[in-house]
Amino acid sequence: MWYLCILKCENDRYYVGITNSIEQRLGKHQRGVGARFTKQNRPEKILYQESFGTKSVAMQREQQLKRWSRAKKDALIAGDTDKLRRLSTSHD
Repeated sequence: MWYLCILKCENDRYYVGITNSIEQRLGKHQRGVGARFTKQNRPEKILYQESFGTKSVAMQREQQLKRWSRAKKDALIAGDTDKLRRLSTSHD
């Protein structure tokens, strides 16, 4: 199983990434091991996650979310499908 997750960092920024072990990956990021972004922006907690059967599908979703605005990510995290739909149609 592969997972996509959105992590909240200490400076209130989001990190979007994939892994096959969320807790293990979060621990590595918190220790400064792994992605360059999380070395400078230490993650505090997992805000959102999705699961996928294959790594390639998880990577496609990761690339999609990385292009999203903060507002769209916030709507996804909150489970606000109406707002997410509105933001998607307005190309925000």
